[in-house]
Amino acid sequence: MKCPGQDSRYWKTDAIYEVNCPRCGRAVEFFKDDTTRKCNTCGHRFINPKMDFGCAAYCRFAEQCIGSLPPEQLERRKDLLKDRVAFEVKKRLKNDFRRIGRTARVAHFAERLGDREGANKAVVLCAAHLHDIETTPGVDGDDPTAVSTGAASAAPAEEILHQLGAEPDLAAAVRRLIAGLDGASKGKDIDFNVVCDARHLADLEADLKAGIRRHTRLENRIERLLTAAGRDAARQMVHAAGGSEGLIDNQVIG
Repeated sequence: MKCPGQDSRYWKTDAIYEVNCPRCGRAVEFFKDDTTRKCNTCGHRFINPKMDFGCAAYCRFAEQCIGSLPPEQLERRKDLLKDRVAFEVKKRLKNDFRRIGRTARVAHFAERLGDREGANKAVVLCAAHLHDIETTPGVDGDDPTAVSTGAASAAPAEEILHQLGAEPDLAAAVRRLIAGLDGASKGKDIDFNVVCDARHLADLEADLKAGIRRHTRLENRIERLLTAAGRDAARQMVHAAGGSEGLIDNQVIG
């Protein structure tokens, strides 16, 4: 059974139309389910500007339903998947606003660092949102009975991605990244480094805002970051908080 939006039995008179070629200006005939068409005059191939790719942005059967998606739409699928992952995380964390807020900050920094470092943003952003989805006994902030671990969150993260229709390779990559966050102090790959630094930046930001005193010196915290983008972001953050002198005088946060 075809999606009604793409089944010609449900089409109306506006299902076939002409669009001017963006290169030569000649009219090109499109059917509403054409993802692209080539201009017969100049040979330029372009995307159907009137096609609604809404469901195709997240549906796992999009390729089978409407054919091969153009590169621009494949990127949009990743963006919408990220948004759906973020929504799912908020649903699961319910009223745990502290963890929801920290997850949002980690995702914000992961996107910022990922752009600069050339990371795989689909992997990085999904991992950033899902890295704290589960807890295990221990100590975690205000709750003395739970601690976030990559080992605990890895499997649920992959399960959530499968439920949302993510590609298996993407889900597996996110699981591996999250599972590796527990121990390694040295970078594994650029995606791992970005998410690891994003977590540290979120914690540094919270410390600076709260004025929490740390025994660890600011300079050391910054130098432990794994990416150049992360270190630059940390220095900007410290400077904005009025702590730039601490990088010179080795003062602690306070």
